[in-house]
Amino acid sequence: MENYTAPITKLIEELSKLPGIGRKSAQRLAFHILDMKGSDVVELAKAIVNAKKYTKHCKQCGNLTEGELCSICNNTKRDASTICVVEDVRDIAAMERTKEYKGVYHVLHGTISPLDGIGPDDINIKNLVSRMNSDVKEVILATNPTIEGEATAVYISRLIKPMGIKVTRIAHGIPVGGDIEYADEVTLMRAMEGRREM
Repeated sequence: MENYTAPITKLIEELSKLPGIGRKSAQRLAFHILDMKGSDVVELAKAIVNAKKYTKHCKQCGNLTEGELCSICNNTKRDASTICVVEDVRDIAAMERTKEYKGVYHVLHGTISPLDGIGPDDINIKNLVSRMNSDVKEVILATNPTIEGEATAVYISRLIKPMGIKVTRIAHGIPVGGDIEYADEVTLMRAMEGRREM
């Protein structure tokens, strides 16, 4: 049985609250922190506090920022006529890694999920609709291929299409390096729907 001091036990408890961190990982992290130099621990603590204190959501798209607008919304070289709608801020980082998309983003901060009591008013949809103007030519729905992601995409599409704005959905299917035999039926169906001429 573990017999740690109260501060170590508390540190392990707090670390184990982080996503993807179980009790064993929390213990490893706690002991790593204890082995760090005092100045490094202070810097880590400051970084956590400052990230929480000075980070807020972009008033336009919902991305993380220190100022009123994020670096993407502030970038005049981005194509503001195309808005890619994502569920989470982390999805922007994934899209940016491709170095292909040059438009702007809109973060929903979740999906519609009636079973969890989350409706359209509980996520960042109103702000998206308010962004629709004559400059916007296309809205790309890049929500995850889950039941909630699909429902959210359909809901947003029904709101925006009547405004005369092109609404598209990212393709879903077999990942590069994946085997067809291990793909589920929905993934295979999406792959077939998203096929293109070669």
